[in-house]
Amino acid sequence: MRLDKYLAQTTGLSRKEVKKRLHAGLVEVNGQPERDSGRHVGSEDQVFLDGESLSEPKPRYIMLHKPEGFVCSNDDPTHVTALTLIDLPAAERLIIAGRLDLDTTGLLLLTDDGQWSHRITSPRHKLSKRYRVQLAEPLIADAEAQIERGILLKHEAKRTKPAQLQRLSDTEALLTLTEGRYHQVKRMFAALGNRVVALHREQVGSILLDPDLAPGEYRDLTDAEVASVYTEPSR
Repeated sequence: MRLDKYLAQTTGLSRKEVKKRLHAGLVEVNGQPERDSGRHVGSEDQVFLDGESLSEPKPRYIMLHKPEGFVCSNDDPTHVTALTLIDLPAAERLIIAGRLDLDTTGLLLLTDDGQWSHRITSPRHKLSKRYRVQLAEPLIADAEAQIERGILLKHEAKRTKPAQLQRLSDTEALLTLTEGRYHQVKRMFAALGNRVVALHREQVGSILLDPDLAPGEYRDLTDAEVASVYTEPSR
């Protein structure tokens, strides 16, 4: 890894701030002053900034209870991004693993581990996602059967993959999917002649939204939660 990138990742400093410290002679590599921002360093190298030893940061894995009104992107000209809720150094480098719509609430997973994020979002791994759905109209009688065999969405040629619908009341249900087409939940119920009025993601794979997290709050994932993404069986 380039030295300037290494310093930015381990300290949270901007690239501009890193270069200032390099030019000021505040950086040492293996006991020798180093001003070359392009020098490559590895795990065997010892890097010091202003006399303090640095070590490569561990990947971050975060669970956020996303409130309504926040967009799931790193930058948006019209809406506030969910990343602004994360008060951590270099939060802008986090990846949102599995996005939610602006008006959808619930479990949002963030990381700077690209492989872990891919495991969640890749259709090949078929990681399940469970949503609590509030509807404008009562569910039709055979909604469960239709969703189980797949719904033909408007302007699409292939049916959705089999999903599970658990009816909680006439207008509330839990829906578990293993794919993530554009606005899929809303479009599935639209195809059934209904309209989603509130949507909340409760679970991704084996990871459940922590009930102690209020909207806008977050916490680190446990080691078991992180590992579960790799051990979750394909569906």
